[in-house]
Amino acid sequence: ASRHGSTRMRGETDPRANGDVGALRKRLKDTAETLIIGGGCVGVSLAYHLAKLGQKDVVLLEKSELTAGSTWHAAGLTTYYHPGINLKKIHYYSIKLYEQLEAETGQAVGFHQPGSIRIASTVSRVDEMKYQMTRTHWHSTPQFLISPEEVQELCPLLNMDKVLAGLHTPGDGHIDPYSLTMALAAGARMHGAHIYNPAPVTGLFPTPDGKWDVHTPHGTIRANRVVNAAGFWAREVGQMIGLEHPTIPVHHQYVVTATVAEVKALKKELPVIRDLEGSYYLRQERDGLLFGPYEKQEKMVLQDSWVTDGVPPGFGKELFESDLDRIMDHVEMAMEMVPVLKHADIINIVSGPITYTPDLLPMVGPHQGVQNYWTAIGFGYGIIHAGGVGKFLSDWILSGEPPYDLIECDPNRYSKWTTVPFMCAKARESYGFNNLVGYPKEERFAGRPTSRVSGVYELLKEKGSMGFHAGWEQPHYFYKPGDDVRYRWIERERTDGGYDVDISNVTDGIGVLGVAGPNSRRVLQKLTSEDMSDGAFRFLHCKSIELADIPLRATRISYTGELGWELYMDMPKMEAVYQAIMEAGQEEGIDNFGTYAMASLRLEKGFRGWGAEMNCDTNPLEAGLDYFIKLNKPADFVGKQALLEIKSQGLTRNLAYLTMDTDDVDPEGNETIWHNGKVVGNTTSGAYSYTTRKSLAFGYLPTHLATIGQNVEVELLGRKYPATVVQEPLVQTEPTRTRLQKKSRGGA
Repeated sequence: ASRHGSTRMRGETDPRANGDVGALRKRLKDTAETLIIGGGCVGVSLAYHLAKLGQKDVVLLEKSELTAGSTWHAAGLTTYYHPGINLKKIHYYSIKLYEQLEAETGQAVGFHQPGSIRIASTVSRVDEMKYQMTRTHWHSTPQFLISPEEVQELCPLLNMDKVLAGLHTPGDGHIDPYSLTMALAAGARMHGAHIYNPAPVTGLFPTPDGKWDVHTPHGTIRANRVVNAAGFWAREVGQMIGLEHPTIPVHHQYVVTATVAEVKALKKELPVIRDLEGSYYLRQERDGLLFGPYEKQEKMVLQDSWVTDGVPPGFGKELFESDLDRIMDHVEMAMEMVPVLKHADIINIVSGPITYTPDLLPMVGPHQGVQNYWTAIGFGYGIIHAGGVGKFLSDWILSGEPPYDLIECDPNRYSKWTTVPFMCAKARESYGFNNLVGYPKEERFAGRPTSRVSGVYELLKEKGSMGFHAGWEQPHYFYKPGDDVRYRWIERERTDGGYDVDISNVTDGIGVLGVAGPNSRRVLQKLTSEDMSDGAFRFLHCKSIELADIPLRATRISYTGELGWELYMDMPKMEAVYQAIMEAGQEEGIDNFGTYAMASLRLEKGFRGWGAEMNCDTNPLEAGLDYFIKLNKPADFVGKQALLEIKSQGLTRNLAYLTMDTDDVDPEGNETIWHNGKVVGNTTSGAYSYTTRKSLAFGYLPTHLATIGQNVEVELLGRKYPATVVQEPLVQTEPTRTRLQKKSRGGA
């Protein structure tokens, strides 16, 4: 039974929930190559890019009118800046697209580019900005750390009493969201896309051949693929096919003033100001000002009733009731930083829904478990993401591969463990912490733990500091006395290749324990009759064994070789296996270790890490993994032809192994590498080596610089530290040690 009391088929909504549906101005198509649900800026951008790149039969369905939802009332901020790495590319593309969109489509977009300044008024904030500068030099993004004097020159209306520095990003600004969407729609139609509204989707039904029947009040469209870009209706679209997308609307307010004499007198537009300690943004709006705060989590408001009861019928271009009292703390801080606000008249307070995911990042890409169903949802910052995400997804759809790594936005990072209470707690935390100083390796604890805890979590949770990885609680490090104790791809290959394979996600049911160290073989041998010697159980091999009367699989690890051994077992048996291993290792001094120690150990041994040295933006040859690839084998394995082509063209860069001379700061990855005053590359990971007493890092360098003995510099917190390319590894792996020991004994 639905919330209206009637019964309907799974996959179909009650048409009455969409209010009165008017007639279409043109006949609905019967088929579509790609059907996009949602006419906000993200959905329309995808239609524009697919059509422009040549895809035929692109169809977009909008339930009421374009921009209805979050787009129409957005503040329209655009920025090159992003604290992450991959999303910088999304921001960069969006801005470059918006700069030329009016000339292409003939539709004005109202794009202003006065630049922006992020204000630092604490020492910690200055360090954060230095950290971000370290990570931006190897990107195309223009960004500068500027002095208080330079801040005042760019923005003369600021009270400079607390300003210590500014992060200046030329080219930032703001755009009219409505005009942007209409220009993208004009471009989409120009290239042959079909946009229908009002055309609410009332049902989604998969067909046996992997396509979709999309029901509307005007008829049914057979689509080869469906993209959910429905904004804060995304959950309801997902529920049509049994998915619970973890998106939730948040009340966001911004204030618009009347004309301010001091603003009107300016000769050029003010840069967008982000007062990070005050947790608000401020920009010029005609001759007045617009500023929007991010309240602390105890004051912000979630529209959680929409999660349980759905979006009210007919809601589209409506707003919430404003609440100036809720943001008054931020208003006062804004008036202190920008004194002219004290005498400005407020003419409008906009309070509307924006959509959050638990980690603030959107869900972009194909969804596991449902064929040809894609998402482009959960955009808290849809205006700056729209252009880049439209291009990213269209490239992926047309080529079959993502154009670059955007793994942090994979929709499959969430699963059944993402409950409504977790989603609400995490969204509240993410919104409230929006402008807090971000520290490397920082953990945030709202909504934790989830149901994803291993069989030894209860045993170990008080003994170490836990990190959060895809819902799992994973030990980062263990305390010592006195310490301060604070899928996108397999499914597609099965379908395209016609393989008779069943695929199921068993992640939640399988526990994993790592046993490492020179005595690990001896410890495990005590627990099994299986021969664990080097000759019988070789590097990169795996087999099933009986361990302490419990059948499980044990595998010698590959590239995460610092673990030594990985033991896989049913989750309920994990604690018993852990206890057996710890007891067996008492004589050898066995102890726990976490992921931070693991990161340091794998760098000492020169092991590459997935998501760092190896990702969608690198290839195995430049990563130095050719030792593991047999290009001369007869089998035409996946990727072989691509690697042969890369090899024939020659490499332009190589992964280099670096030692560094540092003081009280260590690399962690994504820092800029310099040579002779020029940016030449970037680190991929780094840590302090307790064995060699040096800072180590991996980094990609031009081939001519990736040679043993080459000196370069790595930027850390605004300072360039000497680094040298050295022979890897600094600490020998077990197979190498064993081989040398045998050789030594043979020679003796």
